[in-house]
Amino acid sequence: MRLIQNMCTIAEYPAPGSAAAADCCLGAAGRRLVKIAVVGASGVGKTALVVRFLTKRFIGDYERNAGNLYTRQVQIEGETLAIQVQDTPGIQVHENSLSCSEQLNRCIRWADAVVIVFSITDYKSYELISQLHQHVQQLHLGTRLPVVVVANKADLLHIKQVDPQLGLQLAGMLGCSFYEVSVSENYNDVYSAFHVLCKEVSHKQQPSSTPEKRRTSLIPRPKSPNMQDLKRRFKQALSAKVRTVTSV
Repeated sequence: MRLIQNMCTIAEYPAPGSAAAADCCLGAAGRRLVKIAVVGASGVGKTALVVRFLTKRFIGDYERNAGNLYTRQVQIEGETLAIQVQDTPGIQVHENSLSCSEQLNRCIRWADAVVIVFSITDYKSYELISQLHQHVQQLHLGTRLPVVVVANKADLLHIKQVDPQLGLQLAGMLGCSFYEVSVSENYNDVYSAFHVLCKEVSHKQQPSSTPEKRRTSLIPRPKSPNMQDLKRRFKQALSAKVRTVTSV
């Protein structure tokens, strides 16, 4: 996947059902669109993760941009796709239950795939994963939404509260891919986490006409007339007629 220039930031995406939302079903130049929401607790590095993926840069001190929608073009298996990545506000827990704003729920419903982020320096952010994954699936009943679990701040081992192995085990139980990353030190791992989602969504968006093509290919192609075969058959028919006349 190759990132292409020109990233724009959109303050708010169109409301579902609006004419603008219909126009956003396709990306720039009518390309297929992949929509990804990045969710997790406050302070786990969601905005830094998004910016790192889209620009390859890490800025240690920046103003958080939760709620912004970033648009880019990417290359997946030779095809140029439009990709939108939605940064979201941090999630809070009240009395062992998630406190998700309507804005966050709209972001999750809008998305084709979700990145769930936790920090290895914050055990509470890790505890959110199961509930958050369940919440995401509830908002997409009847469909399997691609989800990746990302353990961020892998470089801060001296203040680690969560063993990344726990994240890997939990992601396996939830049926998700897992990536341990350091947004500040390693772009490649961040790239891989988003790439696997883009690729999975791209495969799901393949045109539904594919089965029709497969069935059509089963129909034998008519053979072109073979002149030698036609001559042979004509001679056989003529010989048979001659033998019939002779016998009479």
